[in-house]
Amino acid sequence: MKVLTLALLFSLFITTCTMTFSMTVAKPAQPERRPSGHMDQHPKPGRWYFAASGHAVFCYGPVMTLPQANGDLQKVATFCRDGRAVVPLKD
Repeated sequence: MKVLTLALLFSLFITTCTMTFSMTVAKPAQPERRPSGHMDQHPKPGRWYFAASGHAVFCYGPVMTLPQANGDLQKVATFCRDGRAVVPLKD
């Protein structure tokens, strides 16, 4: 009977120690989940254009025709996503 009581007490002691240890072990913190930047901005309506430099540009404003210094007219897209207000277009 004495052996059974000691075995039961020892088992209870081990279980208590295991539970206490498992509660105190620091778990790695999960990174905070936030939506990515492209989803939290309202998309602006716009259009892709072929710039005179050979690149595609996405612009929000209207296409305009502006006079050049030599007297010619040039089509430009306005208010583009790369931050430029005017981008010359390829005809």
